[in-house]
Amino acid sequence: MEEIVILSYNENHELVLRDVLGMGETIKSALILDVNTMNQKCVILENPIIKNFINLFTKLNTNQVEKSDFNKIISKLEELKRELKS
Repeated sequence: MEEIVILSYNENHELVLRDVLGMGETIKSALILDVNTMNQKCVILENPIIKNFINLFTKLNTNQVEKSDFNKIISKLEELKRELKS
């Protein structure tokens, strides 16, 4: 991919990276951690649990959160915890 010039999230809370030609790549569960315009670098954190957090905070912001949203994150965290014990 050419140089990335557009970073945005789509309606599914997936990070979309696009170049000057409009060609792009979608990262399903990622967070923009830092953007440095001086050296034109962007740090992206990618992890399967991030999308669940983004969904949770979006729903919290609009008062549409349900217990199942918390349970999804809790189960993902428990899964990660089990992997660490291995």
